[in-house]
Amino acid sequence: MRDDRRPGPARTGPLGAEADDGFWSAYGQVSDAFYRGDLTAADRERWESERLTAVLRHVTRRSPFYRRHLADVDVEAVTPANLAELPFTTKDDLRREMHDVLSGPLHEARIYYETTGTTGAATPCPRGEKDIATSNIAVRESWRRMLEARFGDRMPVVGLMGPSELYAFGDVFTAVAGELGACHVKIWPESPRVGFRKALRLIEELEVEVVVCAPALCLSLAKAALHYGYDLADLPVKLFLTLGEICTPQFADNVATLWPQAVVRPTLYGSQEALCIATGADTGALHLAQPNYLVELVEPDTGAVVGDTGEGELVLTMLVDGIKPLIRYRTGDLVRILPASPGDPLPGPRIQVIGRVSDRIPLGDVTLQPAELEAAILDGVGGCLGYQVVIDRQDDGSDAVTVRMDLLAGADGERQGIGEAVAARLRERTGAHAGIVVDTDLDPVTHTGSFVSWKAARVVDNRSGPDRAVLTARQVAHRYAITT
Repeated sequence: MRDDRRPGPARTGPLGAEADDGFWSAYGQVSDAFYRGDLTAADRERWESERLTAVLRHVTRRSPFYRRHLADVDVEAVTPANLAELPFTTKDDLRREMHDVLSGPLHEARIYYETTGTTGAATPCPRGEKDIATSNIAVRESWRRMLEARFGDRMPVVGLMGPSELYAFGDVFTAVAGELGACHVKIWPESPRVGFRKALRLIEELEVEVVVCAPALCLSLAKAALHYGYDLADLPVKLFLTLGEICTPQFADNVATLWPQAVVRPTLYGSQEALCIATGADTGALHLAQPNYLVELVEPDTGAVVGDTGEGELVLTMLVDGIKPLIRYRTGDLVRILPASPGDPLPGPRIQVIGRVSDRIPLGDVTLQPAELEAAILDGVGGCLGYQVVIDRQDDGSDAVTVRMDLLAGADGERQGIGEAVAARLRERTGAHAGIVVDTDLDPVTHTGSFVSWKAARVVDNRSGPDRAVLTARQVAHRYAITT
């Protein structure tokens, strides 16, 4: 396989050719050493310190928002050690300031993207050449190793199942597939020009072995295949690379029971605003793209700093002085960060994505994170084509949870056993009354997955009225019908 880790040739831009030549030379050395696994702690700390200063100079000179936001900060005195003294950047800041967050005029960017705007105003997320190259190198290195582990020296056909218009999904994975020499086909089933019937036909005809998609689509695609008479064991898919929402090990194990030839691996954790934060290894772990970020964990309700390992809300400071670097950006994501283990196929700390801060669910005696709820439902479960959690308030004020599960046809006793085990786990973990209903006709909102939010797709909380995210998910649910 091609082994080209360099982010690209020197570029010229508003800071001048000499400045950019210096960046690319330094970045190439650090990136190469990082992916070889021999970047020393001293060299990494020196890189982070130098880049933090460069980025702070960049944003205070070129971004109207950061010029005001950091007006009282001596940027020359800021180091990774005292970074927590700076104010946070929040999603509300981005929605209010819009183009004033950018560090330069839009024409200096190369591609314009924006957020979906499903839970607030869509915010501009353009990317310049530095942003694209330094972010994509992490994806390329992840894919190079993952595909080599799975397919050896040959390249599989890759099916890209995600949006392209105004979103980075299509451009990022098209570029990476091209650099690795892999044929790809864009067959997003939710596109009105494709649909599930055509997507399945193309998967079979083109022998698509790798599918890049949101986790929910692994289930929707299986259900659609059964609807159209396919035998999932006969389809060529061997690897699902997932992104866009939580993907617990329990979810991945369940998908493998539906797709006998396939495994599920997370491929990327990131966002339109923050680019590629972490990429996946064949172990199923996500690893931080460390040359590009300083990371902090904070207590989500108070903002108190937890450190750079442990569990909390992820806060990012970007180390690349591109068109929209963010300083102490509160992602709103709950994560767990652990040091890399010896022998890991990718370098960098491991990141486990637990779910959105706003998706935490008070239930019975506890508050569950999204990943905890999904793990409780799917632990040891096979043949599940979808699920939805319905929460009600009983007359005595206690909580009752009903999990609606779409299970493959099987013996009644087997289905009953699955339901009893799920209900028992939920009762044990929450103290709430719990029951299971087997339902092959789930609300189609469950297929919306990451388009709005995991919670909006998976949880119906009748204890309160639907919020904006839930209403948005319901409005678009018809687009995800598997009979198209």
